[in-house]
Amino acid sequence: QVQLVESGGGLVQPGGSLRLSCAASGGIRPYVMGWYRQAPGKQRDLVASITSGGSENYANSVKGRFTISRDNAENTVYLQMNSLKVDDTAVYYCSAYPAWSPASRYWGQGTQVTVSS
Repeated sequence: QVQLVESGGGLVQPGGSLRLSCAASGGIRPYVMGWYRQAPGKQRDLVASITSGGSENYANSVKGRFTISRDNAENTVYLQMNSLKVDDTAVYYCSAYPAWSPASRYWGQGTQVTVSS
């Protein structure tokens, strides 16, 4: 069992930056870690993911603006978000699953990111 706690969300103006953190209750080394987001009335979509080996994957809409990273020693995953747009407004969720069992996915409670002038 892995518990995930997100932090770092908030209100930011368009063009601004935020850094989200996801702290895990246990070791994350064997897990694929990811960030998803869900806007009101929309489905939850992948934003970025990172494997245990450090391979990164991004949604086309955030490529070049967002960066995912992981610190296995600190059991923490980060999402650096730059050049934020109004369309980035959503609840952001942290996710973890073992590479050998994608169905065994854990979720955090989410953190709100609002981009508005």
